[in-house]
Amino acid sequence: MDIQIQVNDQPVKAYLAIPASGKGPGVLVLHAWWGLNSFFKQLCDRLAEQGFVALAPDLYHGPTASSVDEAQSLVDNADWDRVAVTVMAAKDFLLAHPAQSAERLGVMGFSMGAYWTLAAATSVPAQFAAAVVFYGVGEGDWSKMQAKFLGHFSDVDEWEPLENIEAMQKDMLASGADATFHMYPGLPHWFFETDRPEYDPAAAELAWARTVDFFKENL
Repeated sequence: MDIQIQVNDQPVKAYLAIPASGKGPGVLVLHAWWGLNSFFKQLCDRLAEQGFVALAPDLYHGPTASSVDEAQSLVDNADWDRVAVTVMAAKDFLLAHPAQSAERLGVMGFSMGAYWTLAAATSVPAQFAAAVVFYGVGEGDWSKMQAKFLGHFSDVDEWEPLENIEAMQKDMLASGADATFHMYPGLPHWFFETDRPEYDPAAAELAWARTVDFFKENL
């Protein structure tokens, strides 16, 4: 359901999905550069069907994009300080929600949202037990990260070079992080997103099964 959360005393749109049982571990969903579109709302519903309380905040506070050029414009004009505050406010909202039953949250992000997933997991490490990213990397002190990590990547991603993925993997493992990287050979960026022409059903289903199992094991 569409809801509003408070960010610096201002209302911000978000999408919340609660399992039929009325309770479950919380998963924070951080959208790609398209904005909070129907795909990410449907993803929250899918997580709820698996027993999770899923919350996706609108990191752009309104607009969405349907083309790469539109999305690039949104990124170029984004207020990143405001995005960071929104991620933290959504985290606090989800942790405090009466349907949320776990001591620590899960978080998952896509491309741009992957960066913010990693930022969240390293900035407030004690509040996240599991972090999942799709085709996106970030920087941070991985030794601080308490969340177990699961990553889904392509080896030929034009938007996220393999060398960047391998560098993050090397740094994570060297820091002692509990990190698992899955490679989906030959696929383009956005292969998980059903509303994109790059969508690959077989890879998406495999990545989804791995993600659900990972959250159920660690939340």
